[in-house]
Amino acid sequence: MNIQIQVENIKCGGCMNSIKTALLKNQEVEQVEIDKETETITIQAKTSAERATFVNLLSKLGYPEKGENDFMHKAKSYVSCAVGRMSKEN
Repeated sequence: MNIQIQVENIKCGGCMNSIKTALLKNQEVEQVEIDKETETITIQAKTSAERATFVNLLSKLGYPEKGENDFMHKAKSYVSCAVGRMSKEN
Protein backbone atom coordinates (compact mmCIF):
# COMPACT_ATOMS: atom_id res chain seq x y z
CA MET A 1 0.00 0.00 0.00
CA ASN A 2 1.31 3.46 -0.90
CA ILE A 3 0.69 6.40 1.41
CA GLN A 4 1.43 9.92 0.17
CA ILE A 5 1.83 12.80 2.58
CA GLN A 6 2.56 16.39 1.58
CA VAL A 7 4.52 18.12 4.33
CA GLU A 8 6.19 21.44 5.12
CA ASN A 9 9.81 22.40 5.91
CA ILE A 10 11.86 20.01 3.74
CA LYS A 11 14.92 22.11 3.00
CA CYS A 12 17.73 19.74 2.02
CA GLY A 13 19.23 16.28 2.02
CA GLY A 14 19.67 16.41 5.81
CA CYS A 15 15.92 16.80 6.24
CA MET A 16 15.29 13.96 3.84
CA ASN A 17 17.80 11.73 5.63
CA SER A 18 16.14 12.35 9.02
CA ILE A 19 12.68 11.66 7.62
CA LYS A 20 13.72 8.48 5.84
CA THR A 21 15.65 7.15 8.85
CA ALA A 22 12.75 7.76 11.24
CA LEU A 23 10.13 6.23 8.94
CA LEU A 24 12.20 3.13 8.16
CA LYS A 25 12.40 2.36 11.90
CA ASN A 26 8.68 1.53 11.74
CA GLN A 27 8.14 -2.19 11.05
CA GLU A 28 5.21 -1.41 8.76
CA VAL A 29 7.39 0.62 6.36
CA GLU A 30 9.01 -1.15 3.43
CA GLN A 31 10.28 1.83 1.40
CA VAL A 32 10.34 5.64 1.54
CA GLU A 33 10.65 8.09 -1.35
CA ILE A 34 10.87 11.85 -0.87
CA ASP A 35 10.38 14.55 -3.50
CA LYS A 36 12.02 17.68 -2.08
CA GLU A 37 10.54 20.01 -4.72
CA THR A 38 6.92 19.11 -3.95
CA GLU A 39 7.65 18.15 -0.32
CA THR A 40 5.83 14.87 -0.92
CA ILE A 41 6.71 11.72 0.97
CA THR A 42 5.61 8.38 -0.46
CA ILE A 43 5.66 5.49 1.97
CA GLN A 44 5.33 1.94 0.76
CA ALA A 45 3.88 0.12 3.76
CA LYS A 46 2.21 -3.08 4.77
CA THR A 47 -1.57 -3.06 4.55
CA SER A 48 -1.96 -2.84 8.34
CA ALA A 49 -0.19 0.56 8.44
CA GLU A 50 -2.22 3.64 9.35
CA ARG A 51 -1.61 7.00 7.69
CA ALA A 52 -2.16 8.88 10.97
CA THR A 53 0.81 7.11 12.55
CA PHE A 54 3.14 8.51 9.89
CA VAL A 55 1.56 11.98 9.95
CA ASN A 56 2.12 12.16 13.72
CA LEU A 57 5.72 10.97 13.45
CA LEU A 58 6.52 13.48 10.72
CA SER A 59 4.89 16.27 12.73
CA LYS A 60 7.02 15.42 15.78
CA LEU A 61 10.13 15.67 13.59
CA GLY A 62 9.05 19.15 12.42
CA TYR A 63 7.49 18.17 9.09
CA PRO A 64 3.73 18.64 9.50
CA GLU A 65 1.18 18.15 6.74
CA LYS A 66 0.72 21.10 4.39
CA GLY A 67 -1.24 23.86 6.07
CA GLU A 68 -0.36 22.76 9.63
CA ASN A 69 2.98 24.57 9.96
CA ASP A 70 3.85 26.82 12.90
CA PHE A 71 6.94 28.17 14.68
CA MET A 72 7.51 25.01 16.75
CA HIS A 73 7.42 22.76 13.68
CA LYS A 74 9.90 25.04 11.91
CA ALA A 75 12.24 24.95 14.90
CA LYS A 76 12.00 21.15 15.18
CA SER A 77 12.68 20.77 11.47
CA TYR A 78 15.99 22.65 11.83
CA VAL A 79 17.07 20.25 14.58
CA SER A 80 16.00 17.22 12.52
CA CYS A 81 17.83 18.66 9.52
CA ALA A 82 21.06 19.08 11.51
CA VAL A 83 20.82 15.52 12.86
CA GLY A 84 20.20 14.23 9.33
CA ARG A 85 23.24 16.09 8.01
CA MET A 86 25.49 14.70 10.74
CA SER A 87 24.17 11.18 10.20
CA LYS A 88 24.68 11.44 6.46
CA GLU A 89 28.34 12.44 6.84
CA ASN A 90 29.23 9.40 8.96
